[in-house]
Amino acid sequence: GLVVGVYSSEKEDGSAQFTSGGDAFDRLVSGKLRELLSMCGPPLKKGKTRIFHCLHQDFPSVVVVGLGKKNAGINDQENWNEDKENIRAAVAAGCRQLQDLEIPCVEVDPCGDAQAAAEGAVLGLHEYNELKQKKKPAVTPQLHGSAESEAWQKGVTYAEGQNLARYLMEAPANYITPIKFAEHVEQKLRSFSNVKVHIRPESWITTQQMGAFLSVAKGSTEPPIFLEIHYLGGANPNDSPLVFVGKGVTFDSGGISLKPSSGMDAMRADMGGAATICSAIVTAAALNLPLNIIGLAPLCENMPSGKANKPGDVVRAKNGKTIQVDNTDAEGRLLLADALCYAHNFNAKAIVDAATLTGAMDVALGSAATGVFTNSSWLWTHLYEASILTGDRVWRMPLFEHYTKQVTDCPLADLSNIGKYSRAGGACTAAAFLKEFVTASHWAHLDIAGVMSNKDEVPYLRKGMAGRPTRTLVEFAARLSQDRYG
Repeated sequence: GLVVGVYSSEKEDGSAQFTSGGDAFDRLVSGKLRELLSMCGPPLKKGKTRIFHCLHQDFPSVVVVGLGKKNAGINDQENWNEDKENIRAAVAAGCRQLQDLEIPCVEVDPCGDAQAAAEGAVLGLHEYNELKQKKKPAVTPQLHGSAESEAWQKGVTYAEGQNLARYLMEAPANYITPIKFAEHVEQKLRSFSNVKVHIRPESWITTQQMGAFLSVAKGSTEPPIFLEIHYLGGANPNDSPLVFVGKGVTFDSGGISLKPSSGMDAMRADMGGAATICSAIVTAAALNLPLNIIGLAPLCENMPSGKANKPGDVVRAKNGKTIQVDNTDAEGRLLLADALCYAHNFNAKAIVDAATLTGAMDVALGSAATGVFTNSSWLWTHLYEASILTGDRVWRMPLFEHYTKQVTDCPLADLSNIGKYSRAGGACTAAAFLKEFVTASHWAHLDIAGVMSNKDEVPYLRKGMAGRPTRTLVEFAARLSQDRYG
């Protein structure tokens, strides 16, 4: 099978404007592709496809995909590169159509941006069907031609990183427990000589005095794990690293503050922060990015039991601050509090945490963008510019003192784990809570609750867990490797 692109027609006669790859194939078949396309009705719209058969013996099936306007560039209203997004969506649609025909090998026209085309193909074909007897046929997308093979391979690597996060998030919670999560990530990193993986047991967590993390974990029979990854890609292993921190609740029942049963199964993906930061490090290692990265993932379940946190309990975090647990379903910030304290041991260039933290973020932004709270405009600029390229957008949210007062005005402890006005500004008070455990001058908190899953909003992702914003984290790390912090 072959996927080729066509732009929205700008010619008065309405004739198709193929990509260079599409033009070359059309010449190969003596103009028959252009002729058939013109006979099939109005010009092909963006993201739509048409399929033709028996045009060439090497490609029994050819899918033409609509790329929209040529050279659309960066859309300032949408905050992304429209050309790249159009290519991703179109290529994904074409590859899926050939997969439905059970064609095992698909060549993809680079459409002027081989990296975006590869991302569309690899992301668009991914589906979690590990536990089904009947599976969709496997399809191997390949670059059509050889002119952009390096960019194509980069796109494959980026997409495979996001697909790893999707795999971890989608898998049932009895298959991805804290220890199994850690072992799966370790296996993915085993082949890299410049990566060290430490799977820290509960005894180590106890010696680190991570009382907030342990208070969440104690409700479950699954022991907690603290996963620590060191990727030494920099010229000097002692250079200040970028530190990624990810919330790793492998199942979140809400604890004693039990969630409603409807939709609770999706809480197998409450370790999306850990999944995305670990997958970003796997991708960075595969790309051999020239910087040091440390990944920290506190992993546990949040379950109701006789040992679980009770509303009103007070626990002590690693930095000595006491926390009144007014809602046991606001548990992610307790894990992150201790992990952020630990992150300060590494003289970090920057600390970036990611967490499916609050339903309030989903209410605020939906699945359009990841909410970013940061104390560093330098850090924000890099994240924002990275997201324009990946199409996996970020949006800056406020870290006002207004919100800090709502978590520090607490009757029994230094902090409450929810704001005193309950639901009001919930994502902002959660970020303000985390800020109480940060002294680094370059820190960003990514609330990824709204982008955790995909229904049909991102056309090149199937329905299910999204693995967002893995590619943005990778692109951000790549940009950081070329810059010095200010």
